[in-house]
Amino acid sequence: MTGEKRQISLPKNLIAGGFAGICLTFAGHPLDTIKVRLQTQLSTGESKLYKGTFDCFKKIVTKEGIRGLYKGMATPIIGITVVSGVNFFGYGCGLKLQDPSQPNNQYGAGQFFVGGMVSGVFKTLLVAPGERIKCLLQMQIDSAVGKRYAGPVDCAKQLYKQSGIRNVFKGTFATLVRDVPGSGFYFITYELMKQALTPEGGSSSNLGAGMVLLAGGTAGVANCVSTYAADTLKSRLQTAPEGRYRNLLHVFTSLYKQEGFMSLFQGFSAALLRSFPANAACFLGFEFALKILNWAAPSL
Repeated sequence: MTGEKRQISLPKNLIAGGFAGICLTFAGHPLDTIKVRLQTQLSTGESKLYKGTFDCFKKIVTKEGIRGLYKGMATPIIGITVVSGVNFFGYGCGLKLQDPSQPNNQYGAGQFFVGGMVSGVFKTLLVAPGERIKCLLQMQIDSAVGKRYAGPVDCAKQLYKQSGIRNVFKGTFATLVRDVPGSGFYFITYELMKQALTPEGGSSSNLGAGMVLLAGGTAGVANCVSTYAADTLKSRLQTAPEGRYRNLLHVFTSLYKQEGFMSLFQGFSAALLRSFPANAACFLGFEFALKILNWAAPSL
């Protein structure tokens, strides 16, 4: 299968990708909070705080209000323009580094995958500290004794004070393990879905909003399915007390022995529910912003 070789503008990818990230965050953060709460609770029978996705949603809203679903969103919103912009910028770089392998200067499926993996490398150093802070804030439950962290800046300061910059970047390798292959599946699915939805003789750049939403949502599902176990390991590592886990492999062996293999998929339904609408909004935002930029600054 092949896809058309479009003109890739890295500055436009950066700007449009930033707008796409804002769309993704607003659409997907509540279910991301539920996912993290479920991923990081211990599977110990009666002591489990949440029975599942909808039980978690109900308890958060009842005890913490609707705002509880948006805990930790300040961190991704602050950095989302840069992170998502770098993601799409990295994807453009990944394609530009390759010569089209198919007839008529078209990129092949494997090249879309490689381009996606390059984007995963680009964004990891930006994503890892933000994810560490976001997960810690999402795990914070309001109580009479008060919150441990007043917000993302306070969280970053406390982490740095405890163990230095390495503490802020805890989980970077785990993020890399998740994002490099995950980004490959993400972009190859989007590109191939666009091909499949494009009428014979037409151009995928002219797809309507509904088709873009479908392609983007499907890409999000592919990313979720391919990375969920690695994401659980990352969340456990980043939210665990200091010294509980030595490394990512230790997280896996501990979870497997103590809670079973299926503990890697706690919160999967919440993540799956989030993945389609959030990423549909992300790619629609990207394509919309790209069209505006092509109209307003065709030579950029």
